[in-house]
Amino acid sequence: MDKKVKKAAAIKYNATDEAPKLIAKGAGIVADKILEVAQENTLPVYKDEKLVEELTKMDLGDFIPPELYQVVAEIMVFVSDIDRLYDKVK
Repeated sequence: MDKKVKKAAAIKYNATDEAPKLIAKGAGIVADKILEVAQENTLPVYKDEKLVEELTKMDLGDFIPPELYQVVAEIMVFVSDIDRLYDKVK
């Protein structure tokens, strides 16, 4: 049976940056650790297998390339919506 290896990537965006930046990536145990750190810090997790494939091909510290702007923008809206809902619950 062909079992897929879990992959994860993390991006960060500061308003002063030209684009979001890849700050973590990995597969297997490293992917588990990335997800664990996200959970410990109550960071939202967005599952997109195609995007994580592209992100894990990049070098750490690279800015997200223009061809990924649309999908990353959708994720940032998703995260923003979660933040607003979380603030209302507080």
